[in-house]
Amino acid sequence: MLNSPAVQRRVPAAAASLLLGAGLLGAVLLAAAPATAMMPVGASAAAARATPVPSYFHTLPAGTKLPTGSQCAAWVRARPIAENKGVNSHFNHTAGHSVGSGFFSGDQPQANKWIAPRINGNFTGTTAEILRWAACKWGIDQNIVFAQAAVESWWRQTTKGDWESSGCPPGHGPGVDGQPSLCPQSWGILQNRYPYEKTSWPGIEKSTAMNADTAYAIWRSCFDGYETWLNTVQHGSTYRAGDAWGCIGRWFAGRWHTAPAQQYIAKVQQYLREKIWTTKDFQQP
Repeated sequence: MLNSPAVQRRVPAAAASLLLGAGLLGAVLLAAAPATAMMPVGASAAAARATPVPSYFHTLPAGTKLPTGSQCAAWVRARPIAENKGVNSHFNHTAGHSVGSGFFSGDQPQANKWIAPRINGNFTGTTAEILRWAACKWGIDQNIVFAQAAVESWWRQTTKGDWESSGCPPGHGPGVDGQPSLCPQSWGILQNRYPYEKTSWPGIEKSTAMNADTAYAIWRSCFDGYETWLNTVQHGSTYRAGDAWGCIGRWFAGRWHTAPAQQYIAKVQQYLREKIWTTKDFQQP
């Protein structure tokens, strides 16, 4: 996860059995509709109002201009989705914060220049709305976001993982969170790993939007080609911009198309095919 060449991580188990059948959430999220072009950063408020509200957010090409967080918030709120993870209520109504200009310490300078300043977790809503907002803001297919968040946490911001004896966040030293001599390094709906995202703390714990915003900012840095360090460590192929699935695998493995990365990609793709977030057992209103 994150930008350190040394980092690799495990996937926390996503609980619950798999049942078929889509409910109201699935009907809203999966409605087929043509793609709507995203508006460049800096477009006027009048233009934002005149632009049709996208019903689905698709992956935008590497290097493209991205919608602003406020534009995405307006689009998402125009198509409200009921809550299906009541456990997230407090976290969903807590906004995030900035991460500073040195967040991407291992990436090319463009990441800190163009991507880091956009991270703020400045959105509140239901869990599905927050994930759609992050998908819109960072130009990644919303169903990939839904599937990855299901693999990481079953969409639960309370999830903790990667228990270690060191690398503990402030206030969460070994034993504080219930496991003797250990602390969780990974937090929240996307399991952001504290030791490699220190300036995003405490937002990645306290705010669902901050957690998702930071995770897909990192994905976008990878997707836009700024993580050239991936070619300096073990890799299964040459790192390049524009490989959406390669950047999904790198989130888990910290490596580019290695065996662990490919296994993680396969799991996310499985949940994507199953549309796991629409199944009966996934709903916990």
